[in-house]
Amino acid sequence: MTHPLITQIIDLATPVAAELGLEIVSIVFHTNQSPPILRVDIFNPLQDIGLDDCERMSRALEALLDEGEIIPDAYVLEVSSPGISRQLVTDREFISFKGFPVVISTSPPYEQKQEWIGLLVRRDETTVYLNQKGRVIKIPRDLITKVQIDERS
Repeated sequence: MTHPLITQIIDLATPVAAELGLEIVSIVFHTNQSPPILRVDIFNPLQDIGLDDCERMSRALEALLDEGEIIPDAYVLEVSSPGISRQLVTDREFISFKGFPVVISTSPPYEQKQEWIGLLVRRDETTVYLNQKGRVIKIPRDLITKVQIDERS
């Protein structure tokens, strides 16, 4: 379940990231840690994420979070790259990772399979196209629960 503060934090972090030329990929608040950890994954659409990007985002966001007193108690802010094992969500990600090996999970199973592995071809309004050994598989988007870069390849 998503922490109730996440929506507020996203609303605060998104314009900060945009101002820095970055995008928010995900935000998770791990309250089972002591102190809790607020993890913000960012993406730089123009180049690979660097330490400088993470540092700039961290300083800007931390100042706003502290000023707005959104998180009342002590916490740790982690800003980082989502890494290659991430899920693909946005149109930009599907374009950027065209040709990459992916794992697509479906529910309910599609054609008696719940997991599809192949190279990402593209995505349109209704379908994700996957290349399996030269054969293009069309998987309906409404059955897809997750598309993730395949680290095993």
